[in-house]
Amino acid sequence: MSAREVAILDLGVGNLHSVARAFERAGARPHITRDADEVRRAERLVVPGQGAIQGCAMALRGGLGEVVLEHIDRGRPYLGICLGMQVLFEESDEAPGTPCLSVFRGRVVRFREDMVDAEGRRLKVPHMGWNRIRANHPVFQDGDYFYFVHSYYCAPADPSIVAATADFGGPFCAAVAKDNVLACQFHPEKSHHAGARLITRFLEVG
Repeated sequence: MSAREVAILDLGVGNLHSVARAFERAGARPHITRDADEVRRAERLVVPGQGAIQGCAMALRGGLGEVVLEHIDRGRPYLGICLGMQVLFEESDEAPGTPCLSVFRGRVVRFREDMVDAEGRRLKVPHMGWNRIRANHPVFQDGDYFYFVHSYYCAPADPSIVAATADFGGPFCAAVAKDNVLACQFHPEKSHHAGARLITRFLEVG
């Protein structure tokens, strides 16, 4: 694959075609695949996902997870979206005992049900809709708004990998970045201009 070609991993847990269209608009040539050999050849890998972490983790068994780890270990750019971010950690409170990829130390935890906003109003879980990020990594633009849909968020053991935060009853990790790995809890493919900028920057790294 050339530098503008992107493998989008089909784990059966996301709207892959909307992700592919977002990459096409950015000038890339996306390929939706669950073929291990194609993933192994990919210069850039995107792992999206919506729904439950257990389905995502189970889909990575049988060799696909090993290929994803191989891709990361080779220093090739990786972008995780939503579950594609959560599965990078060790485990999730959503499915105790289900092993994840353990690229990063830490766990995925659920938002509390008793959270309130600055005016004291009860916040509903899942966190759904537009939210502003606070960025501390050059791939993100501080103050951009992205679209979120999730009840769980990542809690990294190493705070240095947190690339952006957002606020929902308090600050939470909205994105991580380390070396060739970039991952976000929000959905860039649903986030209009801010999402398009992030996708373009991902295509430029490496």
